[in-house]
Amino acid sequence: MARTSSSPRPLSSPRTPFSPAFWRSPLRGPWFTSVLGVVLLGGITVLFVTGLLSYAAYNPDLSRVNDTTPDKGLLGFYLFSWPTDPHWLYRLVQGVHVTLGITLIPVLLAKLWSVVPKLFTLPPARSLAHALERLSLVLLVGGGLFEFVTGVLNVQLDYVFPGSFYPLHFYGAWVFFAAFVAHAVLKTPMALRNLRQLRQEESELMSPDPVEPTVTRRGALGLVGGGSLLLFATTAGQNFDGPLRRTALLAPHGGAEPGGGPGGFQINKTAAYAGIDAAETGEEAWRLIVVGRDGTVRLSRANLLQLPLHSAALPIACVEGWSTSDQWWRGVRLRDLAGLVGHDDPPDVLVESLQRRGAFRRAALRANQVADPRSLLALFVNGEDLTPDHGHPARVIVPAAPGVVNTKWVARMTFGGDL
Repeated sequence: MARTSSSPRPLSSPRTPFSPAFWRSPLRGPWFTSVLGVVLLGGITVLFVTGLLSYAAYNPDLSRVNDTTPDKGLLGFYLFSWPTDPHWLYRLVQGVHVTLGITLIPVLLAKLWSVVPKLFTLPPARSLAHALERLSLVLLVGGGLFEFVTGVLNVQLDYVFPGSFYPLHFYGAWVFFAAFVAHAVLKTPMALRNLRQLRQEESELMSPDPVEPTVTRRGALGLVGGGSLLLFATTAGQNFDGPLRRTALLAPHGGAEPGGGPGGFQINKTAAYAGIDAAETGEEAWRLIVVGRDGTVRLSRANLLQLPLHSAALPIACVEGWSTSDQWWRGVRLRDLAGLVGHDDPPDVLVESLQRRGAFRRAALRANQVADPRSLLALFVNGEDLTPDHGHPARVIVPAAPGVVNTKWVARMTFGGDL
């Protein structure tokens, strides 16, 4: 009997992840992996830089209430006093960070899929250099998954991980990026050579027993790119007002804006969530306590309205990635409140809220933020009184600052001293 050109595979063929024959996709190979790697090389570098800038925007060296990251030591070498110009700086930084991070998820998953056979290569280490490469790969995969998963959970306000998001994401970013840099140094020259070659050379990424392809490598890259474009289209709208915000289906604040009128723009937490009792924010009950060099001053809302009022057009931008366009705020300048208690040269300030719970019930602002003429204790927005959800009877608004340090339902302000 004539033999066919391909004989059936022996039943005893090894079929475990540690066997190269276990991985049968014909798509895996150096060219496919290199294309994904080059995209991630640029994308993750931008993510890391914008992440560091976002962390710096909290002014973590100013006060422990702004940052719970313990013993960051040398990892905080780049920190600086966060500026107030341009006023949209944090909106841009965090919008790019979150939107790009979500957009890169299909690329990251495809890249991990393309190299997963290497995680099961035996022996685990053929030399010291090979052992270091394998270790960097484990840290790269584990760190990447950790950073992207915790980032997505934070965007969705699902804090199911143990501990505070800020130190977990901060330390995880440094571990991941260190492994990423080591891997890039080792692999980028090879990746560039692979991209220049017209024909794909043999590689340990390629299956010794591939199945018939159902899609080309370029087709697979098209699917990955299409997935990224879909995520971009359903996320980026959270940075805009009006109809575009309704396209942000994957963002926690996508969909319709809260109500209409002057207060019809995005918020993070409602007054009900923060435990704000309407009785304590009424005209008779609420008083702002201002503490400084010359003592303490107690001001009702009527007292504040008798002080010089100023206006500023500023956005709200949150760490979850959403932001609003400029809103018109009107209120008392922070530097004028500092002057009431003896500070002609505005110092740092600790702002405390009526809010009952939450990590940012208190927040500190630097002297340069207090001194900016656009930094206000706002009483009005877009020509009307603040709504309860926007911080009535008074809230802080500062240019280029993260939303969580623009404290709502302000009860006390302490200028100078040990914050």
